[in-house]
Amino acid sequence: MADEKEKELELEEPGKNKKLIIIIAVVVLLVAGGGGAFFFMGSDEPVTQEQVDSVSDTSDEEGDGAVAESESSSVSVGTALYVPMPRAFRFNVPGAARDRFVEIRVQLLVRSSDNEETAKKHIPLIESTLLGVFSQANADDLATSAGKVSLKQKSLAAVQQEMRDVAGEKVVEQVLFTGFVMQ
Repeated sequence: MADEKEKELELEEPGKNKKLIIIIAVVVLLVAGGGGAFFFMGSDEPVTQEQVDSVSDTSDEEGDGAVAESESSSVSVGTALYVPMPRAFRFNVPGAARDRFVEIRVQLLVRSSDNEETAKKHIPLIESTLLGVFSQANADDLATSAGKVSLKQKSLAAVQQEMRDVAGEKVVEQVLFTGFVMQ
């Protein structure tokens, strides 16, 4: 009789282990799903100035007033706005071994809606300036990251100079390459 009870217990344990494993797996999946939903469905609303001020106020109470003041002053630089160029720049560049075909997609970083409107108004001038800078490039230089950074800097300087001549201010803060293909 004792042998029969031991056999019954042995038969029940593997079933219990399977159930336990299934329950643990379901709990882990639910927790992972909940965490993923929280992460992906979080609020996309930007932080308002009131929220920044409330954080600064609580920092002042803790004795970090100087740090909070410097952070809030850097926030007031302005909102970053991006002006995309309507077309990608496609051109050939000479290289030591052979000529290469390059395609660059560009966006401009500006800091105010006035600068955004000015940049949009002068897109043909900006495109012409960028194409002039890009046409002076060399395929061997563009193959390196330092060459790409140099091309960005030359592009930015040329665009800012043209915008100063036309609009009286630099308008564009950065020239961003959002796509770069060289074949």
